[in-house]
Amino acid sequence: MEIKSIKYDYNNMMSAYIGEKEGIKPKELSAVKAKAIEAHEYVAKNRGKGMMGWTELPYNQKEIVEDIIFTAKKVRRSCEAFVVLGIGGSALGPMAVFQALCHLRHNDLPKSKRKAPKFYVEDNVDPERMKSLLDILDLNKTIFNVITKSGSTSETMSQYLIIMDLLKKAFGDKAKDHIIATTDKVNGSLIKIAKAEGLKTFFIPDGVGGRFSQLCPVGLFPASVLGVDIKMLLKGAGFADRSARKADFKTNAPLISATLQYIAINKGKNINVMMPYADSLKLMADWFAQLWGESLGKAVDLNGKTVYAGQTPVKAVGVTDQHSQVQLYTEGPFDKVVTFIGVEKYREEVLISGGLDNVPNVSFLSGHTLNELINCEMLATEYALTKNQRLNGMITLPEVNAHTIGQLLMFFMLQTAYIGAMLNIDTYNQPGVEEGKNATYALLGRAGYEDKAKELKSRPEKCPNYIVK
Repeated sequence: MEIKSIKYDYNNMMSAYIGEKEGIKPKELSAVKAKAIEAHEYVAKNRGKGMMGWTELPYNQKEIVEDIIFTAKKVRRSCEAFVVLGIGGSALGPMAVFQALCHLRHNDLPKSKRKAPKFYVEDNVDPERMKSLLDILDLNKTIFNVITKSGSTSETMSQYLIIMDLLKKAFGDKAKDHIIATTDKVNGSLIKIAKAEGLKTFFIPDGVGGRFSQLCPVGLFPASVLGVDIKMLLKGAGFADRSARKADFKTNAPLISATLQYIAINKGKNINVMMPYADSLKLMADWFAQLWGESLGKAVDLNGKTVYAGQTPVKAVGVTDQHSQVQLYTEGPFDKVVTFIGVEKYREEVLISGGLDNVPNVSFLSGHTLNELINCEMLATEYALTKNQRLNGMITLPEVNAHTIGQLLMFFMLQTAYIGAMLNIDTYNQPGVEEGKNATYALLGRAGYEDKAKELKSRPEKCPNYIVK
């Protein structure tokens, strides 16, 4: 396979194209170049350390990958449905890669064409959703992958309890053959449970948080079960990582994109719209939203100063959201940066049929392809935004395959690491998320959270005057 690189075009971020008022001027870029270089040096210096273990995932998993591929082949032969129990990065990454690299109607295909089990990801605890899943599964032909590093994630472990109970009632001692665990090697509840139950287990490496975990067994195992070439996925990530080894705006796409977003944030652009023009990439926007929002949204910086940092990620998909959101983007507040994700060569081509020659405003489409149409719509939206002085950039994949998806994942993770360093925040913690988790534990009566329960009970009663019936 010929290796082709994804591209990042930021012409429409610059004042020469957007205009002096809203566009980024070359002198503004020059003014923060030293900060960008410092951020690059920080990331380079801390590779593989602390919570930056994700930087080494393209290079240090040879034996793990072989085990994943071997196990995935057995799973494909033995089941008709494969279900991930997880939430956050344990769900969004597997879902995004599934959407990108598998048939878009995968679960609807006959098994002879799928050549892999049907795939489900249960990333919520809505009781109707769980019941609906159980209504369609044949437990005899289903394997579950429970994913949580801590083993104390309430949503995932509640699902585990429900599923394991059903499996033990159905299969007794052989229930373990229907569940594979992905968790921490040493710490947490799930590793203890997995050992006690005799579950096949994959381990999440040290220094890899949920939103940075797609390139470890969290994402690689589900992808391999679905037939994705995970070695090529990792090669793509490594290719993008090596391309970013120098602090050079001309060659390091994640660094220049992070720097531009940093400038945009300081100019009041506090919304980041991710808009792929391919259904295969639509869930990449969902995965990116967690990566960007959870990594950058911090109240204090590394010096303890209150900063309320961050930029709100918004998910969109072209062309669908041209008919729901683009009006706001072109004529609403000047508070957004739009990043398009385009594809040079789609994996299929569909010709628009002839007909309706007596209706000129329809017949002009005949003889073109849907490929041309979606590309023209993207370019037209890019033009409309640029004409209206709205910052926008373009990431282009030569085609969607395992290598380019690996590149895209690493591009976004590096971009996030760089801008986090520029903002001087802890990119890898999530105190806001933990507050919600702790309050949930308290409400459900978990031991050790009595003080939090008292805190919750001390809240003022809600005023009935502010409740409309």
